[in-house]
Amino acid sequence: MAKDKNSEAAKKVADAEKASKKKTAKNDGKPNVFVRAAKAVAKFFKDLKGETKKIVWPGAKLVLKNTGIVLAVVLVVGIVIWAIDFACSAGLGAIFSIDTGAGEVAAEVTEAISNIASTTAAG
Repeated sequence: MAKDKNSEAAKKVADAEKASKKKTAKNDGKPNVFVRAAKAVAKFFKDLKGETKKIVWPGAKLVLKNTGIVLAVVLVVGIVIWAIDFACSAGLGAIFSIDTGAGEVAAEVTEAISNIASTTAAG
């Protein structure tokens, strides 16, 4: 029984020593972090230059056509939103019979404030 325990323990120790040797061997072959970072940055810019060469720019006709399409769509969507807003405002105005005149509202607010001020001054 003692031999089995010793052999298992000896195997574990041997495995641990092998693992630690592998770890130190891996670290010895690598350059330091600054060298690796410099190489990575250089590779990035090299790849960037290669990718920029692949860009195909559209011609003037295509740009003008696409600009016209975008402006037309913006105009149509703006008109639709304005129509929906106008219809909703008119509908709510008809339901509640609200006049949205700013002058009348301001006069009512001023009158209400003066009534509150006069009641608090008197009391």
